[in-house]
Amino acid sequence: MIAAFSVSPLGTGEDVGRAVAEAVRIVRASGLPNETNAMFTTLEGEWDEVMAVIKQATEAVLAAAPRASLVIKADIRPGVTDAITAKVASVERYLAEG
Repeated sequence: MIAAFSVSPLGTGEDVGRAVAEAVRIVRASGLPNETNAMFTTLEGEWDEVMAVIKQATEAVLAAAPRASLVIKADIRPGVTDAITAKVASVERYLAEG
């Protein structure tokens, strides 16, 4: 599965970067394929391992804030691996066609 998620602290003021960085640190340490952009962190793996990482990342944010907002979007496709890059490569091939 691929899951894109965003976890943000609430009640800590305008600067959320430090708490979000702790969440991303957990994702990167997980060893699962992942990417982070301005809005979401995407990771790929089996259901239980992906959800465990999202839970740990959320707990890290909650260690710095009294409340957190969590958004998750998932593409669940058993048996498929490397979709995190293959899906983008497919779009890039079509774009290259002109």
